[in-house]
Parts: sequence; structure tokens; C-alpha cells
Amino acid sequence: MYVSINNQLFNQEEASLSVSDLSIQRGYGIFDFLKTINNKPIFLADYLNRFFNSAKEMHLPVPFSRTELQESIEKLIEKNAIANSGIKIILTGGYSEDGYTMSKPNLVIVQSPLEINEHYAGNGVSLVTYNHQRQIPHVKTIDYLQAIRLQNFVKERGAEDLLYHQNGFIRECPRANFFIVTENEIITPKSEILKGITRSKILGLNLENYTFVERDFKLEDVYKAKEAFISSSTKNAFPVYRVDGKQIGDGQNRIVKLINTQLLQLIKQDQVEVAELKV
Repeated sequence: MYVSINNQLFNQEEASLSVSDLSIQRGYGIFDFLKTINNKPIFLADYLNRFFNSAKEMHLPVPFSRTELQESIEKLIEKNAIANSGIKIILTGGYSEDGYTMSKPNLVIVQSPLEINEHYAGNGVSLVTYNHQRQIPHVKTIDYLQAIRLQNFVKERGAEDLLYHQNGFIRECPRANFFIVTENEIITPKSEILKGITRSKILGLNLENYTFVERDFKLEDVYKAKEAFISSSTKNAFPVYRVDGKQIGDGQNRIVKLINTQLLQLIKQDQVEVAELKV
């Protein structure tokens, strides 16, 4: 396995950063995550857009151009030869003499195998709610402190992941956006969230008799929803069958299945377009 650090490839065992880096000293940095299918990165342009925007918001100059970053990703894909994978692009605060002042950022790209499931098994995922608002929510930072700290909290309540709310207003999961389905709307929170790439693709879909809406809603709306689901790069649209121990809907997930089918079509279309660009 190889890792890219500042546009140079290193064997994974030899890849390293100094302990003076602000990502280690203060947890300061950003990242983005995308997947490859058959060695082709999916929705790469969208992820790079978000990555550069996150860097700008955190006052982190990206040490390479967009073209150079894309070439680094492609070199890593070619070197590791993992057809289906997850790629994480990390930009750190850089080496700091006083452990506080930013310097030249370090760019790290890592790749790992990823099982690509086009269809979900079982009823879906069970969530437990928690009153928490992420810092700088519109930026994909490396700060997952609360989510990791609460892993035992989640397990003790028989759930698999968290659903954050802010004083009753639903926000997001630590690694996914959240949607509910009502009689004629598919709604996702609008405020104080990270606007995921998969979320944006879902909002652009067309589904007969349904309108896709960005609007804040409350916890009680979740409990009485017809369906609920999460969206992410790894899970696409994935049903939520239980929140705080309460079953959501009838468990059939009819709308989620339709959305997931359309998402898979978009992904396949993107694969074809990427292949055509390289010819």
C-alpha cells in the first residue's frame, strides 16, 4: 500500500508526519472522502470543489493546484491498484514551532479497500439522538471528537450511530446527512450542517408525487415520518428503521429504494463520463 504526502508516494510503513503538525497538536485540518469504482473516482469534481472550499474557510492554502491534486489521486489509484476503494484527502495545519501558529499545510492522500454494496441488507440502520452542534458545520474538518467519544453511548442504547439535533432541531449524523419522507415531501435539514455530495445529488432527483425540500424540522417529525434515511459516499441512500428505539414507518422503505436506484444510475453515468474523458 502506498500513501501520497505532498505529491510524493511513500510505502505506507514509511509514510510519516512530524508530531509538530497542528493536526496532531491541535486537531487542526480538513479532509474529504470519495470512493472509486473500477478504479474510477466518483463525482471527483464535486469533492474537489468542497475540499478547496473547506481549505479556504479554514485559511489553509492548498500547496498544489487542482490539476496537480487530481494527478496525485490518479497516481495513487494506479500505484495501489485497488479497484473499489475509499480515498481520503487530508490537509493539515502544517508543522508549528509553538504548537499553535499555522504554517505550510501538509497534503496527505490515503486509499483503502471499500466494499461497494449496490443493495442494502436487512432493515437499515438504528440511530440514537444527541443534543450537539458541530463547530463550523459547513466545513469538513478532522474534528470528530464528539462522535468518537459517544461510541459507548450509542452501543449502550442498542443503536449503530448518532443523529445530532440542536435543541430539538435535527441536524445530521457524524458521517452522513439525514432525510425524512412525509406524504408528499422528502425533507433534509437546511441549517448548520455539512452539505454532502450525495445529499446534493439526491436533491436533484425527480420522483413522481414527491418534492425534495431543504427545510429544518424537529425530532417529533422524525418519529412520525413515513420513512427516514441517511446519505453518504459509502452508503448512497440507506434506510433508517429506528430512532431512539422507535420504529420509523412500516419498514418497507419503498421511497428509499427508488432514490437509491436513481443514485446508482447517476454513479454509473459518472463512470462512463470519466472513462470518455480519458479516451
